[in-house]
Amino acid sequence: MGKLRLLKIALAATTFAASMAAAQAGNLKIESWRNDDADIWNSKIIPAFNKAHPDIKIEFAPTAPKEYNAALNARLAGGTAGDLITCRPFDASLELFNKGNLAGLNDLKGMSNFSDVAKSAWTTDDGKTTFCLPMASVIHGFIYNKDALKKVGGTEPKTMEEFYTLLEKIKKDGTYVPLVLGTADQWESATMGFQNIGPNYWKGEEGRNALIKGTQKLTDAPYVATFKELAKWGPYLGTGYQAQTYPDSQNLFSLGKAAIYAAGSWDISTFRSQGSFEMGAFKAPPPAGQSDCYISDHTDIGIGLNAASKNAADARVFLDWMATSEFAEIFANSLPGFFPLSNAKITVKDDVAATFLSWRGECKSTIRNSYQILSRGTPNLENELWNVSAQVINAKMSPEDATKQLQAGLAKWYKPQQ
Repeated sequence: MGKLRLLKIALAATTFAASMAAAQAGNLKIESWRNDDADIWNSKIIPAFNKAHPDIKIEFAPTAPKEYNAALNARLAGGTAGDLITCRPFDASLELFNKGNLAGLNDLKGMSNFSDVAKSAWTTDDGKTTFCLPMASVIHGFIYNKDALKKVGGTEPKTMEEFYTLLEKIKKDGTYVPLVLGTADQWESATMGFQNIGPNYWKGEEGRNALIKGTQKLTDAPYVATFKELAKWGPYLGTGYQAQTYPDSQNLFSLGKAAIYAAGSWDISTFRSQGSFEMGAFKAPPPAGQSDCYISDHTDIGIGLNAASKNAADARVFLDWMATSEFAEIFANSLPGFFPLSNAKITVKDDVAATFLSWRGECKSTIRNSYQILSRGTPNLENELWNVSAQVINAKMSPEDATKQLQAGLAKWYKPQQ
């Protein structure tokens, strides 16, 4: 009788364990800092996936952006993190991979749908392992008020020379601030200024990789030329631009007081909700006589697999689906200005966002040249770029001195530049 009872207990325990395993299988949890995207995930992305995979249940569980890194690290350490982890670009996610928290994804079928540039933010320094599936990028360019250009008889500039001709027309007319960019926050000067127009001068990935290898220096001609262009912007930025913050810049343009906005594509949604005028967009114009063009198509969001996930097989099914055109089209049209990084052909309904995306077919994509490897030391190259870009625009530093300061700072700690 005792043996039979023990056998029953053992069988019950086995059944319970099996039922618990079955309950876990097919249930995926996604970690993310993008809490603003919860409705899109719950009402569009997850239901679309479940049409083909009804047995895999997904929970989108975001954490407030400022708390995400610390909270995620705590959950990873405690073994309670979700199966899928939304990845910030470059070093924060690379550290998670190096700690063993993220699984390598080279064998994921869908990874073949992404270019090396798209994968660069989530690939090891030696280029051998990709550990997050690229989700989206943001693209730089210029957004303009169509009424403003019509007022002065202006057209979209094709070269930098035409760009200044247009700005001069708008300035002389006096109705609109010609160009919107504030220098108070500094990062705006580097991100929407230097990194926006610069790729046309350093030839995108060619120049970016040359800095990493040490075969080019920040004092070389392409970088001096970029700062020389920024040094011309001040007279067109309007009164008080030195005290103008990023929200000030957004308000100035969305209220219809300015003609052209030095933009990141993420601004499109803001202007759609706040502006009441028709908008257009043009890419950073190359110098006269240059046929090739380059755009900052900067990797922004990826998603990886928790190496400790008990549901890795189902998670990989979901990741493969995220590499499809179905996901790409849903994502692009739900978040205008955030562009899928796969090579899928999609239709973007927002006309300004569609214009930004069309530049991928006209120009070569690159990422911001300070983000991979070159901002790991002190001084941090990205932060240095903020400072010197603002000073050049404010006419407080010459283009030549700006590049000398950047090069000296990088050479202090980065051996290939010594």
